[in-house]
Amino acid sequence: MNDTPYRIFLIRHAKPKVERKGFFNATAARKYISDYDTAQVETFVLQHEAIPYKEIRKVYCSTLVRSQLTARAIFGEGVELRINETFREFERRIFTLPWLHLPIKVWLLSARLLWFLGFNNRDIETFRQARTRARKAADLLDQDARQNHTTVLVAHGLLNSFIRRELKRLGWQESIKGGSDFLSVDMLILPK
Repeated sequence: MNDTPYRIFLIRHAKPKVERKGFFNATAARKYISDYDTAQVETFVLQHEAIPYKEIRKVYCSTLVRSQLTARAIFGEGVELRINETFREFERRIFTLPWLHLPIKVWLLSARLLWFLGFNNRDIETFRQARTRARKAADLLDQDARQNHTTVLVAHGLLNSFIRRELKRLGWQESIKGGSDFLSVDMLILPK
């Protein structure tokens, strides 16, 4: 009988190959988001002592290519990718201020802040809808881990953060907190 606790690993994707330097107007910032969502990822090596690499047969990931490329690079070609729209990053929408030229970080931060406040969600999911989706994602991972003992998700920073909150609400405990950088690894456990 296996007495190790049930485990869920939340891994953020690797760094996308997209140029961030310089100043962007609204049009260039929108193009940046589009490029980011279709970019390849930088080459990396991830060897995390807590991940049971040899046990992993399937990995959940989003429909965004950076998630899938990262999962393949970590777990190899033999792993089954469970690609699911539920695990997409929360959407971003750049607002129109054509005369401004700002660093991309400022565009992204202000777009996200306005979205959180409900002012920047035209034609994309609302913050409330995104939280509901994160809850659904957490339920899916919770069920899988209870059935298969160990579950892995390679997804996105903000989504992973909200999934982690929902898993804690379901009784999961944070065992490893990896932060929010690219390739960060969080592990949650559910003691038996």
